[in-house]
Amino acid sequence: MDVDLSSWWPLASQLGVGLVAGFAVGYALKKVGKLVAVAVGLVFVVVQVLAWQGFLTVNWGEVQARVDPMLEGSSLESSWRTLVDVLTYNLVFAGAFVPGLILGLRRG
Repeated sequence: MDVDLSSWWPLASQLGVGLVAGFAVGYALKKVGKLVAVAVGLVFVVVQVLAWQGFLTVNWGEVQARVDPMLEGSSLESSWRTLVDVLTYNLVFAGAFVPGLILGLRRG
């Protein structure tokens, strides 16, 4: 039985590139997410210190009312689906990209 591997090479290379690209994007997203979390934490500390010193007043009830809708499950799921749709738009290798993305997010 003679198997022609040259016909499988384009598919294998697209899957490989998709997996590597997905991993890289997932890894980068996790690292950027950590930096954003640190920045938000530092801003919170600065705001609290300024409020404690009497330089400003914060209406935390209003802040919570505006942030809570963004943290609901349906909003987060919609955001995740939109992100995956954008990252896999017009990609032939999306089948390998998404698992690579998830692996990159876990390893990052």
